Amino acid sequence: MTLPNTMKALEKSRPETGLWMVQAPVPEIGPDEVLIKVKKTGICGTDIHIWNWDDWASATVPTPMITGHEFVGEIVEIGRDVTGLAIGQRCSGEGHLIGTDSRQSRAGKFHLDPGTRGIGVNEQGAFAQYLRLPAFNVVPLPESIPDEIGAILDPLGNAVHTALSFDLLGEDVLITGAGPIGIMAAAVARHARARNVVITDINPDRLKLAQHVVPTLRAVDVRSEALEDVIHELGMKEGFDVGLEMSGNQVALDQMVESLVMGGKIALLGIPPGKSPVDWSRIVFKAITIKGVYGREMFETWYKMIAMLENGLDVSRVITHEFTVDQFKDGFEAMLSGRSGKVVLNWT
Repeated sequence: MTLPNTMKALEKSRPETGLWMVQAPVPEIGPDEVLIKVKKTGICGTDIHIWNWDDWASATVPTPMITGHEFVGEIVEIGRDVTGLAIGQRCSGEGHLIGTDSRQSRAGKFHLDPGTRGIGVNEQGAFAQYLRLPAFNVVPLPESIPDEIGAILDPLGNAVHTALSFDLLGEDVLITGAGPIGIMAAAVARHARARNVVITDINPDRLKLAQHVVPTLRAVDVRSEALEDVIHELGMKEGFDVGLEMSGNQVALDQMVESLVMGGKIALLGIPPGKSPVDWSRIVFKAITIKGVYGREMFETWYKMIAMLENGLDVSRVITHEFTVDQFKDGFEAMLSGRSGKVVLNWT
């Protein structure tokens, strides 16, 4: 296969709001890398931060930078030392690029490597027709997983990692934050046979989407309903067993702490803006366990979510918009509206 010299890509070309379509060189791969022809990409909340060029983005992302890290594609070139992969193979991939010298990596806890770099953040990313990726990071996809789902496996992995932090079988689960990842976590919790799954937000469009994706959950607008009333409605004597905090909102975390049983467990994925006051005495006296969640476990999360997708987990309805890459501005507008689910860009 003859590859072109240049490719279409979405780039943060200069330090201001927006992204720009550019012609960039097709990446050259090393001996341990593969070249992937990108088919579809998902727009992530991180991409919104980069689009807006907020304080985090301006302090973290060098320019120019091809952004994007949620993708599905096909391997079109393989480095000379790569084994176990084939040209033409469909794949997604882990966007966290790790080192091998840290204690965490040497112990096999790759997702905790302190030297982690992210594609589309620190290294050229997936909003392009071609992506260079270490073979170690490639995740082959079974044919049963369609491209649009393959394009959102990265955020689904965040949901799976968070939801499976604690045993959910027969448990009552509270999810704060009905963004796409929170909604997918609700689907995972239901698939894992949680008894009651409740999701909260103050955005009625997101709550409506949550019920569309997971019809059996209870969606709660906390502006008009009290969680205490929902607990009684569902017949829970003491409260929720497990909390999945996806919003990054301090009020939501406080509500979660108050709504948990004694000895309850919280997995934190949401990132609050700046520092937040926490009533640690309440957490201590309720004997609550809190786990911070970062990314996906490499590669146990990928294994489990692919297994669940093959065994009936359905998150397809969380995708509410799909655009061609030439319509990328429409895609970002949909995300910025706060009313969308996942937004997918088609590169083919």
